[in-house]
Amino acid sequence: MSSPPRGAITAQLEPVVAQAVARTGFDLEEFDVQQAGRRRLIKVVIDSDDGVGLDEISDVSRAVSEVLDAHEHVLAGSYTLEVTSPGVDRPLTRVRHWRRARYRLVKIRFAGGEKLVVRVGEADDEGVTVLVGGELRRVAYRDVERAVVEVEFQQPPAEDLVKLERAASGVSQAGDDREDTEESR
Repeated sequence: MSSPPRGAITAQLEPVVAQAVARTGFDLEEFDVQQAGRRRLIKVVIDSDDGVGLDEISDVSRAVSEVLDAHEHVLAGSYTLEVTSPGVDRPLTRVRHWRRARYRLVKIRFAGGEKLVVRVGEADDEGVTVLVGGELRRVAYRDVERAVVEVEFQQPPAEDLVKLERAASGVSQAGDDREDTEESR
């Protein structure tokens, strides 16, 4: 009995796996089926706004295993399931990736070749507010060729976080450094 081509297997299984992952409260970031000897290797990458812990990986693994077992006729043989979260080197390609990278350092390469390391602020459907060199800047996703999170080994500067928070809440940056006194209330 010959097995269906890899692309056909992926096309048939990805929607049901995505539903199983969604039922557990996560987003399916990547789904891949590869031949690994006599078995298939099924890789499922999940994420959420709150991140992914080991207990959640286990819960998702069980949910996906149930779905795959119910669709064993598609796989036509044994498989190894790998459920994981995205690595820090995952490119930011969707609005939710940018939203999840809020306050993190990100290296951006623009379509024109310019490269910047920025701190990410508020993200919406069209673009993201970033802090670069102490200044706020609006970046449209369409102008970004590639963006990845930079690993930091210390807490971000508090003043950077304050600027990004004020920008998100619409508070003016200038003239808002006064102390909170009885007279200013």
